[in-house]
Amino acid sequence: MRDRKKARERAEALVSQMTVDEMASQLKFDAPAIERLGIPAYNWWNEGLHGVARAGTATVFPQAIAMAAAWDTDLMKAEASVISEEARAKYNESIKHGDRDIYKGLTLWSPNVNIFRDPRWGRGHETYGEDPTLTSRLAVPFIEGLQGDGEYLKTAGCAKHFAVHSGPEALRHSFDAKANKKDMYETYLPAFEACVKEADVEAVMGAYNRTNGEPCCASEELMEHILREDWKFEGHYVSDCWAIRDFHEHHMVTKNGVESSALALNKGCDLNCGCTYLCLKEALNKRLTTKEKVKEAAIRLFTTRFLLGMFDETEFDKIPYTAVESKEHLELSRKAAEESIVLLKNNGILPLKKEELKIIGVIGPNADNRSSLDGNYHGTASRYITALEGIQDYVGDDVRVMYAKGSHLFLDKEEALAQEDDRIAEALSVAEHSDVVVLCIGLDESLEGEEGDTGNAYASGDKENLEFPKSQQRLMHAVLETGKKVIVCNFTGSAMNLSEAEEKAEAVIQAWYPGSQGGKALANILFGEVSPSGKLPITFYRTLDQLPDFTDYSMKGRTYRYLTEEPLYPFGYGLSYGDVQVEKAEFAKAPEKEQDAEICVTVKNYSEVATRDVVEVYIKNQDSKYAPVNPALCGFAKVSLGAGEEKELTITVSKEAYKVVNDEGEKIFDSSSSVLFVGTNGPDKRSEALTGKMTKQLVINW
Repeated sequence: MRDRKKARERAEALVSQMTVDEMASQLKFDAPAIERLGIPAYNWWNEGLHGVARAGTATVFPQAIAMAAAWDTDLMKAEASVISEEARAKYNESIKHGDRDIYKGLTLWSPNVNIFRDPRWGRGHETYGEDPTLTSRLAVPFIEGLQGDGEYLKTAGCAKHFAVHSGPEALRHSFDAKANKKDMYETYLPAFEACVKEADVEAVMGAYNRTNGEPCCASEELMEHILREDWKFEGHYVSDCWAIRDFHEHHMVTKNGVESSALALNKGCDLNCGCTYLCLKEALNKRLTTKEKVKEAAIRLFTTRFLLGMFDETEFDKIPYTAVESKEHLELSRKAAEESIVLLKNNGILPLKKEELKIIGVIGPNADNRSSLDGNYHGTASRYITALEGIQDYVGDDVRVMYAKGSHLFLDKEEALAQEDDRIAEALSVAEHSDVVVLCIGLDESLEGEEGDTGNAYASGDKENLEFPKSQQRLMHAVLETGKKVIVCNFTGSAMNLSEAEEKAEAVIQAWYPGSQGGKALANILFGEVSPSGKLPITFYRTLDQLPDFTDYSMKGRTYRYLTEEPLYPFGYGLSYGDVQVEKAEFAKAPEKEQDAEICVTVKNYSEVATRDVVEVYIKNQDSKYAPVNPALCGFAKVSLGAGEEKELTITVSKEAYKVVNDEGEKIFDSSSSVLFVGTNGPDKRSEALTGKMTKQLVINW
């Protein structure tokens, strides 16, 4: 068990030997060495969203939204354990060679636990989806995997971006996200609270925007009252990169860097990702802040460094570089990709039978696009397996695989001198000669991502709408009109308009950004080596007309909990090759208001196919003035079932699920009864229509 008190005492003793200038120098992300005290330079900035990022070779797991689609808490911890293992291996090797550069450290600025409230948000694929319960339950084991449970932190996790942050990207440096107290405590804060209270996350990162008038990196409400006072957070707080500069350049709450640095430090921002804290010396001279504030921030930061064992010998020092991208790690990446893939439609064509096929057509701009495997904030794999390569490897010489790109990812043509749609004729030729077509469409990080990265036409990273690029729309329409059997595979990190595919394709698959092993995983799904078991962590809307304005942070009309119109594909939905039914659901004992409930669930696989599935539990607190419009997720468990196998499992429902959040942000109990819905999908009519399965109901009369 880690001893924070001892680490802090050591930090206090070390910091007490520093001058004020030396203390202040340590509050920047690229902290310099203090040689007279034996302190080496340290760069705090490293990323571990779905693998160690931006520092060369590493295992590239499926993007975060794909991790969430697996609905598997054990898998989340296993993935994070690999990420921390490789971060340590790379750190050990880097410092051996005197390399203390950016992206080489042990402080991983992950996970992103913002709520994916709007499908237009370009960074939504960095998150665990739209639901605060799912996000919380997945973030906790991920942080536990990053940080380990030994005497020292294996790596330090960081919950970001605190708080109420989900676009628009183009406005994030000046935007004021306004959220009422009910939405704050019901939707935007629970995942952060779980990261702090349950996972003991070592760091929290503030967002660029303001929340209810205050910059998130200098918010009295968020940082002082909620994080430090209410949640008793003891770790360090870091700004998003150059966010403190936004105070005076865009938010206009201060006049200059001197005032901005003082404001951030005074509110408890310990570490500046950026350079504004270079102004702290002048802020001290002008008495806008104090030596005590500088000292406390430095102590917090060195507490983290001592907890990481940076000044000691630790068991992690022996992790060899050969751990990076090891066979076992790559196998876990493939397994994660297999679990993340969501089967949205299947008219019986899947799984494919190799022996019945002579020619497979693989078409589309994402069929052989390595970028569609990565997502953003990624490392570099030593080998990528695209969808095309995965299918080719699987069938070998037994089946002919014909390929056509079909269209550019977003431009109207591939060749500058050609006419529009210069690759569609080739795609149609491939389709016409094929027994079955696998059509790989979608986006990559160049079309949905972070503002200032590659970005879309407006360089914001957000999507304008739910439509595919026009060149891909024309390609999809043309291929679907051939009359051939078409399996549409969508590589995106967010909801798209898949209406035409749903109407005309034989099967539809949401592949996300599935990591370096994604093509192999997809082939295993297509040919039935593995039964799909992913479930949507987001709602796939039919049209943007179903949603409020992008800048509106009210939850009214948003996500499955408050949506009043029928979606195309609902949250929690996903098909398999098996036929898993919830046979029985009952309480282990009579539920009580002040106790967690245990539900005993019997599930049976009625098929001859081994499969995994997710048992989902939703709650509707009846007659409540404050309950969400629709039943809300309150528990889940992933289960493996052999052909014809029956199992019993226990799912815990927190006593907090019986409460609702009122307009003052308080959790209260105001229901006459609570209804729990237990099934392999949500209790909505669209899920029932798509799956033919009803949920079991358990009623608690209070």
